[in-house]
Amino acid sequence: MKSKMTLMPHQKNILVDTSDFNRVAYYLDMGLGKTFVGSEKAMQYTNQILVVCQKSKVDDWVEHFKKYYDVSVSDLTSKKPDYTARVLVINYDIVWRREILHKLSDLTIILDESSCIKNEKTKRTKIFLGSKRPKITPLNFTNVILLSGTPTGGKYEELVTQANLLGWDITKDDYWDKFINYFLMNTGGPWPAKIVKGYKKVGLLKRELRDHGAVFMKTEEVMTLPDQTDVIHKIKNHKLYDTFQKDLVLSIGDKDLIGDTMLTEMLYLRQLASQYNPNKSAYLKDMVESTSGRLIIFYNFTKEFDEIVKIAKSLNRPISIINGETKDLKNYETKDNSITILQYKAGAMGLNLQKASTTIYYSQPLSSELYEQSKKRTHRIGQNHPCFYHILQTQDSIEERIAEVLVTRNDYTNELFKGRST
Repeated sequence: MKSKMTLMPHQKNILVDTSDFNRVAYYLDMGLGKTFVGSEKAMQYTNQILVVCQKSKVDDWVEHFKKYYDVSVSDLTSKKPDYTARVLVINYDIVWRREILHKLSDLTIILDESSCIKNEKTKRTKIFLGSKRPKITPLNFTNVILLSGTPTGGKYEELVTQANLLGWDITKDDYWDKFINYFLMNTGGPWPAKIVKGYKKVGLLKRELRDHGAVFMKTEEVMTLPDQTDVIHKIKNHKLYDTFQKDLVLSIGDKDLIGDTMLTEMLYLRQLASQYNPNKSAYLKDMVESTSGRLIIFYNFTKEFDEIVKIAKSLNRPISIINGETKDLKNYETKDNSITILQYKAGAMGLNLQKASTTIYYSQPLSSELYEQSKKRTHRIGQNHPCFYHILQTQDSIEERIAEVLVTRNDYTNELFKGRST
């Protein structure tokens, strides 16, 4: 079926290069149009198409197929889904709950942001790969299309499930032994945990993936985008942080903070450096007041969100919000002085926000993948201005160490366990 879109040269080349594969992975940098390439590949087949994506992207995929193809499209998250439509769209969190999907045969499946199936133990992964214990029968599909800008976030150990979906018959143990440098750490459980130190034979790994239909493409291979600049703003710490760091116990209002484990200590130190730090909210207000154009602000915690909204309203700035409860980009689209507030897990992937060029990180995430993805919301095709990323960083706090780790493309939680091998 002829589509209503015009593909760019690099997109046409990708389809030609993968024409002999019915299982493909398009690992294209943000902004290179993996949605277009993926849907064009899917429409080359006559099979019914099942698109699985993040909840926030369901509407976008429905509208994409309606806009560019004369096909029936059904949103399976709606109250009255039509399972006979040519294109079905559903999100990862519920796809494994729909038993009726097992009655469909010879599907072409598109897994958008395929890094969402990196954990072989989750039901969202088992519904595609199957499982013996408990027994889970995978969906009946013939063609596979994986889409991601950052399939692993730089962590190659998380690629094995996607490799299996591409038809590469390699076990997780063999994969780790061949490509991952790791040590074993005693966690107190029955089995030691594997802690990654680095990688080996990366060139061979990528060649194997290419031989199984994977395409890796970075933006700089296709076009030149404006410069990117990180700006770190050092913010004064406060005495509550020092008190908790010393005693690991602190009462704030009616809330008791008790750092009785490594993870709870980390959580409360992050919150004390950010949402409980009045110096940071005051600094943000001054920044917003002195910036008239569109702003993107990322946050982690609910109290951070509340503070950002309060500041924006006090300055009469129109707001757009993307989080687990709300998806509203109206003011971002229509108001050139808008503030778009995004929670990382809901807004760091998949959104096109190139009308803005200034991003503020009220606090940074622990995940390097989310951090790198968040930058791509503005730094993508269509961006005509240099992109600035302003990081609000509390001095002498855990935020400084988190920033150091993210620069190395590692997750901060992994750093907690470094050096504690069996």
